[in-house]
Amino acid sequence: MFTGIITGVGRIVAIHSLGSSSDHGKRLTIETPAGYLDDVGLGDSIALNGACMTATALDSANNRFSIDISAESLAKTSGLAQTGIINLEKALRANDRLGGHIVAGHVDGIGSVTHFAQVGESWELRIRAPRELSKYLAYKGSITVNGVSLTVNRVVDLTEDTGGSEISINLIPHTVENTALGQLAPGSQVNLEIDLIARYVERMLTDTSASLKS
Repeated sequence: MFTGIITGVGRIVAIHSLGSSSDHGKRLTIETPAGYLDDVGLGDSIALNGACMTATALDSANNRFSIDISAESLAKTSGLAQTGIINLEKALRANDRLGGHIVAGHVDGIGSVTHFAQVGESWELRIRAPRELSKYLAYKGSITVNGVSLTVNRVVDLTEDTGGSEISINLIPHTVENTALGQLAPGSQVNLEIDLIARYVERMLTDTSASLKS
């Protein structure tokens, strides 16, 4: 589990194929800030842009670690198929503060940035979310964008054929400066994870099996 509070900004520095066909995944090598891996062991979970991955190799002396990602995960996420800056978060410990919200590290869908501009001292980020996620998005609700726990300030349901919703989020300067979100631009794709509680509420409201048995 995670909280959506980014603990470091890293960079994918190398990508190697795990096989010769499109069914094979990739091995990613990630460079981290100095000392970031001091308390990380083999097999530990680290979220990359919000996607939970397992550290399969460690090179603490050079501030690098590696993960293996399947072709399925590559197809369902954004920002992990090429080199570049990414958000990092180590898995939540039982005695850690829950500074953001409960995050599973499972990407629910890919959104597209429609607007990113400074407004006063802050930044407004608008993202178009796919139709299947629209019912989970609510004013003042939580959402994870590339691993960052954020609050939805506005939701607009789109009516055109493709459907979906556009959400608006306010980013304070600290978030822009200390995560990889500052690299976003209109057209950028982002990993989205909906609020875990919303997922369970939706399941309870749509599950009719209990009422059929009573």
